[in-house]
Amino acid sequence: MGILVGHYLDLGIQLPIILTAISFCSLSYLFIKKTPRNSISFGLTALLATLCIGILSISLWKPKNQNNHYTHLNLDKSLTWKFKIREVLKSSTFSDRYIANALSTDEINTKGKILLSFTTDSTTKKLRVDDELLVFGKLSEISTPLNPHQFDYKNYLEGLGIYHQLRLYETNHFLDKNKSTTIYGIAASIRTQIIEKLKQVDFDSEQLGIIQAILLGQRNDISEATYNNYKNAGAVHILALSGLHIGILLLLLQFLLSPLERLAKGKTIKLVIIVILLWSFALLAGLSASIIRAVTMFSFVAYAIYLNRPSNTFNILALSMFFILLVINPMLLFQAGFQMSYAAVFSIVWLYPLLQKLWFPKNWIINKVWQLLSVSIAAQLGVLPISLFYFHQFPGLFFISNLLVVPFLGLILGMGILVIAIALCNSLPSFLANLYNSLIGLMNEVIAWVAQQEAFVFRNISFDIIQLVLSYFIIIAFITVFTKATFKRVTVFLVGIIGFQIWLFFVGYSANRKEILLAAHQTKNSILIYQTGNSSTIIAKDSITTKRIITDYTIAERVKNIDYSKIKNSYTFKKATLLVVDSLGIYSKQNTDYLLLTQSPKINLERLIDSINPKQIIADGSNYHSYIDRWRKTCLKRKLPFHYTGEKGAYYFEGSD
Repeated sequence: MGILVGHYLDLGIQLPIILTAISFCSLSYLFIKKTPRNSISFGLTALLATLCIGILSISLWKPKNQNNHYTHLNLDKSLTWKFKIREVLKSSTFSDRYIANALSTDEINTKGKILLSFTTDSTTKKLRVDDELLVFGKLSEISTPLNPHQFDYKNYLEGLGIYHQLRLYETNHFLDKNKSTTIYGIAASIRTQIIEKLKQVDFDSEQLGIIQAILLGQRNDISEATYNNYKNAGAVHILALSGLHIGILLLLLQFLLSPLERLAKGKTIKLVIIVILLWSFALLAGLSASIIRAVTMFSFVAYAIYLNRPSNTFNILALSMFFILLVINPMLLFQAGFQMSYAAVFSIVWLYPLLQKLWFPKNWIINKVWQLLSVSIAAQLGVLPISLFYFHQFPGLFFISNLLVVPFLGLILGMGILVIAIALCNSLPSFLANLYNSLIGLMNEVIAWVAQQEAFVFRNISFDIIQLVLSYFIIIAFITVFTKATFKRVTVFLVGIIGFQIWLFFVGYSANRKEILLAAHQTKNSILIYQTGNSSTIIAKDSITTKRIITDYTIAERVKNIDYSKIKNSYTFKKATLLVVDSLGIYSKQNTDYLLLTQSPKINLERLIDSINPKQIIADGSNYHSYIDRWRKTCLKRKLPFHYTGEKGAYYFEGSD
């Protein structure tokens, strides 16, 4: 709650420090007085202290409260930067991308993260973690979404602490040979060495991509088709190093190191070795957010096992979350991966024992299948609302993919670690490599088969933040009723159901009253979207390439019926007139409210303005940039508002009274 308050309210840095100090002094006073822990005064003071900790944590994280953050500099001019590569991102079609830490600006020590991009070129040497660059250039802000309900990449990067980007060219930077080496660079070098050794073995490219993902945390080489198969099969969590993998690794280490318990202080030695190995694995995997939270959580689990108190799982989860958010990054709270990870684990811890009480199969095999199915159901129920909110789809056959793959994941991980260790020694026998290649290939085939059952993949589900909150309210209320049915609990559950239905009725009613006309942005294309109620007409020059834009819009706006049509030269919207001038440059000489320029028409804009007297001029993404610049100057001269969708995003037309 404190992190939420500090994030959405600008409290500066002094007030949170003062509030935290006062709350801690008050809490210390109650400790000295030996105030009962169950008293109201102690409870409220402890609550206030933790609230203030959260506010202070997020306040310290904000760049404006960090004196040496680069955002305090004058970024309107080109500066000399020194960057250190922190992470290599997956390359796009046109560019290689990196996350870099700023070290200095014009020889002044600074800090902060920057997104660097370099045009993809086979002759250009790839940058590596720990490389240091001297760059002369001007930072630019991350672009905001140009179309409604589009993925907000800018907001996503801001959650990672990245606010600006810089384009690299051959002439504006050079590598500093006197670079320093960090533990991240050493880990990246080891990963690179491992990958090179694996590439020397006769692994198929698809299998090698999966091996890198589940053992090294590197998903850059997984093809889009394979990734979509795992996503549609509800098994994408297998590709992301997370709690599932670390939990299995912890079980393997517990088993392999169990002989140490026979020694004096053996349990302590075992705990220390396990924690060191877990964090070494996290470092090797690149210390991503998911791996950090998983290793932190299971380090606490290992400690609980050492104390012989493994059942106190809720406290373990709370402690791991507390330290992750405060010590590492409080902004993790707003990331989908963090939310889904903890929702899944909390749900498993809570629901799994309840599901096990429903049925006690006597057959050993059936019992193990039921246990695995219970874990899958609990995890999916915990993440279902979040998954629908962010991804708007639900894999109906998730339990099949989990039943077929997860039981063998321990074998896959253990065998993979063995393969890597032997490969590094240049002693990997071909039969073992072929066996492991076949095992990964079989897993891919199973996932692909499940993903092909299209009827069980429910897509394009409209789900907003209110439905998210109400869904969790209903799930929690239902579980409490399931545990012990009382009149109050049943009433609360039914109130949640009614509230959810009322909200659906409200959004449906609001959608039916909408009438919207907008010009969307897409390079080399012209798109108009006309929505009336829950129906939309997509007016486009090329409707084939508009799929992503239309899908995002129709899901968010709860559109059920979609029609397509070609662009005409004129429209009327709420008594306002719209004239569309395309490459032919043909138009009627009569007054109009809006002028939409598409397909780079060769016209004299000043003469056109005199002829039709428009109130607003819009240019979409189908026009040449040189034409845009010329039209902008003309509109500035004539004092007419000019809207280019490539800069300002989609344009919403307003009616005329």
